[in-house]
Amino acid sequence: MLGPVILAASRSDRMRRLISAAPVTKQVVDRFIPGETVTDIVPIVEELTAKGLELTMDVVGEDITTPEQAAAARDAYLALIDHLATLELGEKVEMSVKLSMFGQALPSPTTALFEGPSGPTPAFQGGHELALANVRPVVEAAAAIGTTVTLDAEDHTTLDSMFAIHEELRKDFPQTGCVIQAYLFRTESDARRLAAAGSRVRLVKGAYKEPAEVAYQQKHEIDKAYVRILKVLMEGEGYPMVGSHDPRLISIAQELAHRAGRKMDEYEFQMLYGIRGDEHLRLAAEGHRMRVYTAYGTDWYGYFMRRLAEKPANLRFFLRSMVSKG
Repeated sequence: MLGPVILAASRSDRMRRLISAAPVTKQVVDRFIPGETVTDIVPIVEELTAKGLELTMDVVGEDITTPEQAAAARDAYLALIDHLATLELGEKVEMSVKLSMFGQALPSPTTALFEGPSGPTPAFQGGHELALANVRPVVEAAAAIGTTVTLDAEDHTTLDSMFAIHEELRKDFPQTGCVIQAYLFRTESDARRLAAAGSRVRLVKGAYKEPAEVAYQQKHEIDKAYVRILKVLMEGEGYPMVGSHDPRLISIAQELAHRAGRKMDEYEFQMLYGIRGDEHLRLAAEGHRMRVYTAYGTDWYGYFMRRLAEKPANLRFFLRSMVSKG
């Protein structure tokens, strides 16, 4: 399987330098990341919303090693919200955030116990509290312009902290969403807890290299888990967000929604910018809510490599481009 190899390369400084230096890289990256600044991205937002699509915006960047960098990430999202306010698009454009960008990993937790969503876990302090302090003003500012924030899921070691922050934010901002990953063994239980009235939950397959002790490793196992978890969400009282490009899973999602008696505005599909654009438009034309996950920024490498790892077709596209234009 190439996925784990590519994910390993995403953490390699040598591979980062090699790929960044390739002349064709920017042309290919632009397929997935259509700009580096807020100014770059505003025309994209206007173009996609004019076509009946909705968006979730991600300011890319994951290598946060200081509190100052975490504060800069917070400020980048606040700047985005300032620009979105002038467009008056409300909930058509929300934001996705990775808590690692807000300082979640600075420093390690203590050894005391905290009753987290999945049971007793190490008490959170330091990075956890820093991430909560940095993300709260972003969530507040988003609410002020009529939209919201979804907390992206990262590797399994971060999830108890993420869910605890999610619960804390929902006390004042109940529309705050979160992401769950089908390949993790724990996720079906998480979904049952989260599928409550007022919740917003995005289900994805998962794009991090996880050990066999905590995650399914085979595609067919992940797909079956995805369907089981999606059924839980569709039959629950929350708002499911179906994060997949897989035509079979999209059809299954529509069938599960129909069986659960859901109207088209009671769930949504989410896909990445640059992947299956025609399908985005087809679903929107049928009356579905279709939200495009749109990333921008200069620190694109980790995000780009995970897109290659998720789907062999993405890697083939990149390699063909390097051969034909390199």
